[in-house]
Amino acid sequence: MLNALAKPLVKLTERYLPDPYVLVLLLTVLVGLAAVLTQPHSPLAVLQMWGDGFWGLLSFSMQMLLVLVTGFMLASTPLVNSLLNRLAGLAKSSGQAIVLVTLLSLAASWLNWGFGLVVGALFAKALARRVRVDYALLVASAYSGFVVWHGGLSGSVPLTIATPGHFAEAQIGLIPTSDTIFSVFNLCAVLALVVTVPLLNWLMQPKAHDLKAVEPALLQEQRMPEPPQQRPADRLENSGLLALLVGLAGLAYLLNYFAKAGGLNLNIVNFLFLMLAIVLHGTPRRLLNSLQQAIQGGAGIVIQFPFYAGIMAVMLQSGLAASLSQWFVSFSSADSLAFWTFISAGFINIFIPSGGGQWAVQAPVMIPAALELGAEVNRIAMAVAWGDAWTNLIQPFWALPVLAIAGLKAKDIMGYCLLQLLVTGVVIGLVLSFV
Repeated sequence: MLNALAKPLVKLTERYLPDPYVLVLLLTVLVGLAAVLTQPHSPLAVLQMWGDGFWGLLSFSMQMLLVLVTGFMLASTPLVNSLLNRLAGLAKSSGQAIVLVTLLSLAASWLNWGFGLVVGALFAKALARRVRVDYALLVASAYSGFVVWHGGLSGSVPLTIATPGHFAEAQIGLIPTSDTIFSVFNLCAVLALVVTVPLLNWLMQPKAHDLKAVEPALLQEQRMPEPPQQRPADRLENSGLLALLVGLAGLAYLLNYFAKAGGLNLNIVNFLFLMLAIVLHGTPRRLLNSLQQAIQGGAGIVIQFPFYAGIMAVMLQSGLAASLSQWFVSFSSADSLAFWTFISAGFINIFIPSGGGQWAVQAPVMIPAALELGAEVNRIAMAVAWGDAWTNLIQPFWALPVLAIAGLKAKDIMGYCLLQLLVTGVVIGLVLSFV
């Protein structure tokens, strides 16, 4: 049983891992010092990069906040809550709950990363209401499915290089998704993780006397009482007709969007969740009551994402990220370039938690190296994608929505995530190198 390995890691992170806000402050100082000491920039110049980039993720921050809020509101509707509970009823033991939430999260994340983050966390709560299970491991298992997102249908790197007009088209042309997302080596990586990750999570289950379950009553969504309808405004707030008209109009738009072969993206997922929540809650007042509960978990996203934007700006503009990539390339060969690209991407992802941003940094280094060494460009591109997805397992940036929905802290799940990181890194590295 891997619990013997997971247990000390869990205790270590519970004791020494600070709040993600403290981590982002530490990363800010570390990146700033590294840029000053290793790049030809003065402290004032680095400070200017950081300040100028600080608000660069405002749009994305709002999208992520809406992922949390709309997902929560949808799950709190009676219908969805009932469906999640019915699906959770399939699990009769803690082991089955762990495997079930992992598989659902893997499938949902492969379809769309935003969808996977929300569905996995919500399903974990539904399972914990039905089965006595270690709640921290359950939530870590829900989050572990996120590791496949960049090898799936919403992967930003493979979709970028398949799109006409991308910035590296002159060097590599268009690379279709048949050579990236649906390539043999990528599908093998996904399949290997679908087998490995649920098994790993199942093996990490603590013994009965170490199991930290949560009281099901604490996970029940609070139902706020309906206020008396004394004013004309109260009747509007409790009007099912008004909500139905707007919600059905939104769903009609989505039907037309998908009929025209529109794809899933973060805005569409949020729009879908919101319109379904409007319809299924029935009245504006019920939706607003749910919103009041949902928004409480969004503080981490609001305060931390601007700091990550500043870190990304320094990494990009100072040349620090490019220097790190070039160092890994310096000792690579045609056969080993994919592996070292994967490792370098995983390391850089800790400081630049953005698939598109990371490709913009690494492509100008990795593409010429692949062409010069005779390596497969599609494999190198996917190595960047997998490296970006891999270290998300220990990146609080992406865990924040999951933790907010689940009501946990990063220290509660990161011990399990560390072991998941080690095992999935071996699996992905072997597939990229030998398949």
